[in-house]
Amino acid sequence: MASYSKNREMFVKWPQHFTFRWSLTIIISTIVATGIFVYHTPHQRIAGTPVEAPQRFKHHRYPRQLPTPIYEAASTTTTRETPTTTPATTTTASTTPVAIANTITSTLKEEKKNIRLPRALKPLHYLVKLQPFINGNFSILGYVEVEMEVLEPTLNITLHIVDIITKNETIRLIDKDNQEGAADLVIKKHEYDNEREFYVAHLEEALQQGHKYILSMEFTGFLNDNLRGFYRSTYRDAAGNLKFLAVTQFQATDARRAFPCFDEPGLKATFEVYLAREANMTSISNMPINNTFPVEGQEGWLWDQFQVSVPMSTYLVAFVVSDFAHLNATDIDHIQFRVWAREEALTQAQYALRVGPAILTHFEDYFNQPYPLPKQDMIAIPDFSAGAMENWGLITYRETTLLYDPDESSPSNQYGVALTVAHELAHQWFGNIVTPKWWTDLWLNEGFAAFVQYIGMDHIEPSWKVIELFVINKLQSVLTLDSLEASHKISVRVGHPSEISQIFDGISYNKGASIIRMMNHFLTEDTFRKGLSTYLNTFKYGNAEQDDLWEHLTQAAHQDGTLPLDLTVKTIMDTWTLQMGYPVITVERSPDGTSASVSQERFLMVAKPNSNNSEEYKWWVPLTYTGGDDPNFNETRAKVWMKDTETLITIQSLPTKDHWVIFNLQETGFYRVNYDNHNWNLLIQQLLTDHTVITTINRAQIIDDAMNLARAGQVSYGVALGLYSYMVNETEYVPWRAAINNLAYLTSMFQRTGAYGGLQNYMLKMVVQLYDTLGLDNSVNDHLLEQYKRTMAVSWACSLRHKQCLDNVLSLYRQWMTNPDNNTIISPSLKSVVYCHALAAGETEEWVFAWNQYLKSNLANEKRTLLRAMGCTRHLWLLSRYLEMAFDPNSGIRRQDSKLVFASVAYNDVGRPLAWTFLRDNFKMIYNYFGSRAPSSLITSATHGFNTRQHLKEVMTFVDEYRTDLKSASRKVEQKIETIKNNINWMDANYMTINQWLEQNGYSVKLQNVWNNNTLSI
Repeated sequence: MASYSKNREMFVKWPQHFTFRWSLTIIISTIVATGIFVYHTPHQRIAGTPVEAPQRFKHHRYPRQLPTPIYEAASTTTTRETPTTTPATTTTASTTPVAIANTITSTLKEEKKNIRLPRALKPLHYLVKLQPFINGNFSILGYVEVEMEVLEPTLNITLHIVDIITKNETIRLIDKDNQEGAADLVIKKHEYDNEREFYVAHLEEALQQGHKYILSMEFTGFLNDNLRGFYRSTYRDAAGNLKFLAVTQFQATDARRAFPCFDEPGLKATFEVYLAREANMTSISNMPINNTFPVEGQEGWLWDQFQVSVPMSTYLVAFVVSDFAHLNATDIDHIQFRVWAREEALTQAQYALRVGPAILTHFEDYFNQPYPLPKQDMIAIPDFSAGAMENWGLITYRETTLLYDPDESSPSNQYGVALTVAHELAHQWFGNIVTPKWWTDLWLNEGFAAFVQYIGMDHIEPSWKVIELFVINKLQSVLTLDSLEASHKISVRVGHPSEISQIFDGISYNKGASIIRMMNHFLTEDTFRKGLSTYLNTFKYGNAEQDDLWEHLTQAAHQDGTLPLDLTVKTIMDTWTLQMGYPVITVERSPDGTSASVSQERFLMVAKPNSNNSEEYKWWVPLTYTGGDDPNFNETRAKVWMKDTETLITIQSLPTKDHWVIFNLQETGFYRVNYDNHNWNLLIQQLLTDHTVITTINRAQIIDDAMNLARAGQVSYGVALGLYSYMVNETEYVPWRAAINNLAYLTSMFQRTGAYGGLQNYMLKMVVQLYDTLGLDNSVNDHLLEQYKRTMAVSWACSLRHKQCLDNVLSLYRQWMTNPDNNTIISPSLKSVVYCHALAAGETEEWVFAWNQYLKSNLANEKRTLLRAMGCTRHLWLLSRYLEMAFDPNSGIRRQDSKLVFASVAYNDVGRPLAWTFLRDNFKMIYNYFGSRAPSSLITSATHGFNTRQHLKEVMTFVDEYRTDLKSASRKVEQKIETIKNNINWMDANYMTINQWLEQNGYSVKLQNVWNNNTLSI
């Protein structure tokens, strides 16, 4: 999955709202019967008409029609999930919902809940038939067969099931190995465990080990609008008509919402999918269509039967039913490669169509493993919770991550498309061909894709220097997160779906990618790729754990001599995956400089005595280094290994004391480096004399390490800020980005204090020079990083209230207002900056214009840019109204964008108090709006920059009030509380120090004291 930002209304929560749900089916029946229902209803199409089953299944044990439509459910015998929070059972197929609600399984209630499925059965094959009434009442008629092999005798069959109505009288079980004249096996009881999301069929007699059985059932579902399971999305066509489509999002545990299944990644099977659709629509799934034939008795309806899939996990199953159009790639001959989008946006798919096949074929070479499917579809979905999803052969994307218009989209949009396409295609090997046995090793999926995506991007866009961008976007960003005590291991034990969802975070993605990059360097790329290739071949179509990968990489390393025979990859990498955090390597040079004592200890932003026994944390650290006498930054294999048993080692043969040393070349190691004051001063002097002697990435590393070490109290801010003195000569984007990112923390801490004026002056002196050099005159011929640098300069100059910048962006925006169809007035690369700061400087008229442009735009990235910008206004009433609109389903803001709108207000220094108050006052409404899931990202953005004891008290009160609802966000909440405490400690330790430094260096604002005519610094 491309991003770890992973929403629901009351209608779909059947267990909690059973009475409501049952009543609604009657209401829908009444509406249909009276002709009020505005859509062409499925009732008119199929009432009383059998739905023809596939020819090969016309046996007495297989149903000849799908279940009754949902609005007729009240008149059929069904089993529903109980409205209580305790498990319920049915004793016969005719048990009513009321009886279920009053029945409690005492054994399940008393035992400790284990959410893992029993291991007595192994799924082999699924046949899934679904008929979604997209243009009707959104019901889904379903039928499933699951073929299973018995690994050990068992008296029950346990499947996952959520938000599905089963028809118990249709549930049948047959022994595939004993079909001749055999009657169905007797299911004596149907049991539903809501907490564990189980359906259990209790049998009269045990299933025989080694035999294969087929369980089949009919069921009814619902196309929800909560962006999970099998759900509905909407858009308006060129004529303004509302159109619907049906799409899936199953990762991590939502395949069970579409059909009953063994919904765990380690339980792979093959799938044969049938989708019923109206003739004016199309359907796509993981595999190509094998056959299309009419739905018997339903004029205008067709069945699409898809080829049987390769063995895969349930979370990778996917299907879409829509009226979308597609483009075919012509530059790849062995795979059918198509990109799908709504017809009005199809031209925006050209870039994805160009880079997709090139990246896919490059990965075939990189992994030494051909792409195993006959086709690859990519489709842009109007409503989608994640950035994208790697479903095998059918990758689903948000429109913003697949569609790109070269005339209107920014370079960052283009970068985002290439990044996401490369990420998802990398998953076709790492995650799909070989899948983790359990979500504990999610990082094997996401970390590898997050690393390898840069290899794919570098292949298609070498001028972008994406290998440098990795350091800023992945490595340095996650080092801050992983310096918290509330961080977590990469490989972390999880059970309940709420726990699984929490590890789709920066640790799994960005730290995972960073330590894989480190491993790629200490093994060498040739050895690394050799080990990956044998790993993928060995576990093809199966499941693996991280130890399996370590074994194959070790074999390759020993063959190539890149690791000593007595050292394994597991020995090294277990120290990085099985414990949280990372070390700071402290280098203390001898008086003559030729040797150094090198130590390691866990780096914490705020180190407390015995913090989680930090003294016990040690790593196998690959040390790389070079000296100022003969600098060489290209040797990134470890010169010295620091073992996890070593706290202190001595390194010899360093240059003399007049020459600096730099450790962690190209910042390939996942650690920070601290030096003695003499070496820091040598680095400062080198940067001032000729900064180009130090490679670009290491310039960014030195700044980032120094500022974070100062933040943690391990280096003085005099040293850290002293490094910035050379920035007037810096021309590269990556060091500038590292420098600005770290000053952003100081800004957030000082923004509401009396010393902010001094910090503002300090930053303006640095940034305005860059702004004056680059200006607003963007050239489309400028390379990507030059455009990024210009956008950064304009953004910060305007954020610091530089008058010329504000006047320029407001003037440009007002020119656009007079000619809204002219796309050349504002450069695409500067749109986000110009929109935001023009709205911040403008009035209501500018805001209303932005809203109208949002409504009329056909470009998803443009709409997203406008949504962000509208949160930049400094008019409180507009911000308050915007917050209300964010959670109003009728406002025109899609549910997937609600968090974006909220964050845009919360990161506005004027809007943050409004956002925090709005979140506290409306938390229950917001919680329900996202489908009983705690919106952890809203808590993070609303409390950004909190650094007072009053802030901490407010957050603790909020957490205490909603403790139960926040369970699914517990890790994020814990990290946020720790961050606020750290901010308070930082203010106590550093506020006066930095204020004095600003004053001593002439940046404080001088005011006249009216009493004694003395000046007062603020």
